[in-house]
Amino acid sequence: MDEVTRDIQGEIPWCMLFVDDVVLVDESRAGVNRKLELWRRTLEVPQKLKGKFYRTTIRPAMLYGAECWPTKRRHVQQLSVAEMRMLRWFCGHTRRDRVRNEVIRDRVGVAPIEEKLTQHRLRWFGHVQRRPPEAPVRSEVLERVDNVKRGRGRHKLMWDESVKRDLKDWNISKEIALDRSAWRLAINVPEP
Repeated sequence: MDEVTRDIQGEIPWCMLFVDDVVLVDESRAGVNRKLELWRRTLEVPQKLKGKFYRTTIRPAMLYGAECWPTKRRHVQQLSVAEMRMLRWFCGHTRRDRVRNEVIRDRVGVAPIEEKLTQHRLRWFGHVQRRPPEAPVRSEVLERVDNVKRGRGRHKLMWDESVKRDLKDWNISKEIALDRSAWRLAINVPEP
């Protein structure tokens, strides 16, 4: 923030930067409005740059540890809604503006978060599968004890079931998921 606003910062106490706040002080209301307008114009950035910021900081935070999540459709829907709220906010639109999600994604250059979630999970799946059978990560994640009786009713979604669903949805064989170069070609969906 200091670097971006270096040219518009004033002397203390007329302009102070805090971690998540900016204080603008002037002797008149018109002076504060002038400073505020200067800050607004200076901090306006192209939407593609906002998309790059989203891809490099916000989305990784949203998907932290996602490779191990056994995601239900409800979870993916919640992530998609949160993502679109942020992207709409970046673009200065609300749902009332009736701008389609695809248009907003094209403007900021961001692929759907569902695709990125699947990519993370399948990348981790390939990593786990390539480990030797005696590796702790492999025995803990992929091996299930067959003699354990699961309770009645709908069973809890397991990670390997999510991976099987992803492989089926993306029409990728298990062998392709294990081969790094083939997997990258099969799963890599470039940002629009």
